[in-house]
Amino acid sequence: MQCAGKRMYTEYIKLSPVSSAQRELGKGNTSATAPPAADNAIRSGAMETPRPTPRTGPHFDLAASKNVTALLGKTAYLNCRVKNLGNKTLNMQVSWVRHRDIHLLTVGRYTYTSDQRFRAIHLPHSEDWTLQIKYPQHRDSGIYECQISTTPHMSHFIHLNVVEPTTEIIGGPELYIDRGSTINLTCVVLYSPEPPAYIFWNHNDAIISYDSPRGGVSVVTEKGETTTSFLLIQQARPSDSGTYQCNPSNAQSKSVVVHVLNGEYPAAMQRGGQSFSPHTHCVLLASTLFLAVS
Repeated sequence: MQCAGKRMYTEYIKLSPVSSAQRELGKGNTSATAPPAADNAIRSGAMETPRPTPRTGPHFDLAASKNVTALLGKTAYLNCRVKNLGNKTLNMQVSWVRHRDIHLLTVGRYTYTSDQRFRAIHLPHSEDWTLQIKYPQHRDSGIYECQISTTPHMSHFIHLNVVEPTTEIIGGPELYIDRGSTINLTCVVLYSPEPPAYIFWNHNDAIISYDSPRGGVSVVTEKGETTTSFLLIQQARPSDSGTYQCNPSNAQSKSVVVHVLNGEYPAAMQRGGQSFSPHTHCVLLASTLFLAVS
């Protein structure tokens, strides 16, 4: 009987091979067979780390809900994208609150302020809840809160910065140029959320023509966060004197008065893009005389 029992056990092993890992699992379980996934994980030496599951509740899409820089007087749009709000829209609302005075501006698609410059924008089945501000002023700058009416409520803060582009001409308001040198006027447009579409230069209220018979007149404009326009006039002559005006499309104009001189040395003189004062001229003259005597 013992031999027969041994033969039956041997037959069972042949019919149902069990790995060493399965036998280890079988020590603490009623079944000696481990699930294939667990067996593979044990054979690889470590259990597989569970993959993160996507968020199921409402949350903000930060990539589509950024701070805004708006141009003074030009309509601004503050966008708040809420993911997974789904069919809970009837129970949950997205609101906009102005932090400066804790003023409720919008709830859902409805506007709750008497200031008609503010408006709630939301398209059906869209994840975007937008606050529109018409004719923004400097006082509108600050923090705005996009809020989801969960319990507790969820908030995302967006900063609005209302800017007014400014125009500067380097070296103004008056420049003194020596006759025969190159007039180099540099106009800089600052604090503009977008580069100006164009920049015009005027001389004595007339638009400068770059292909006029006078010749030697050119403009180079470099657009970017700070836009710079260079007006170059070669071989300056007395007729080039007058008022020059830089006119960006999205900012106030700026003027400079240019004097083309014949050897005079007024309060400031520009030579080849450099500015000289009478004091500087005297120092240079004294240095020359000193070197000549020595």
